[in-house]
Amino acid sequence: MPRGPVDAKGLLLASIRCPDPVIFLEPKALYRASVEDVPDGDYEIELGKGEIMREGKDCTVVGWGGQLRVLEKACDLAEQAGISCELIDLKSLLPWDKELVISSVMKTGRLVVSHEAPLTGGFAAEISSCIQEECFLSLEAPVQRVCGMDTPFPLVFEKFYVPDDLKNFEAIKHAVSY
Repeated sequence: MPRGPVDAKGLLLASIRCPDPVIFLEPKALYRASVEDVPDGDYEIELGKGEIMREGKDCTVVGWGGQLRVLEKACDLAEQAGISCELIDLKSLLPWDKELVISSVMKTGRLVVSHEAPLTGGFAAEISSCIQEECFLSLEAPVQRVCGMDTPFPLVFEKFYVPDDLKNFEAIKHAVSY
């Protein structure tokens, strides 16, 4: 699930060339919201490998796709409050880069996972469960999930449904002050 046009091209080429079936999630809003020069050349972004977008020491923040724009703003707010966040873009959801997230949480002791889908049955639950199993003794706070609400919503109310930078910032503060 790309966060912008550059990632979209690299992940799409890797998906096409993958011998296994791949579902490519392409949030078209990213193309209107991002201003990136996409390289003309052929390149792939490895499926199943995440990326640390920002190094940090106090809290690990994980997201994917369009939610990363929101999480960057939340991490900026946290930085202004003296909180150092490590921001991770998963890039792909299955397989997802467990080792990257685990190593980051082992360093920070805290995790905030954010996505646009509802809380119940969302992928943040899978990440939370894995981190609980793998990092229990290193966790300094409960894993925070910042997700959409468990209710249908009309498109006109999307801005109230999708977690914004302030909701994510509150989760970061809660995790750090626990």
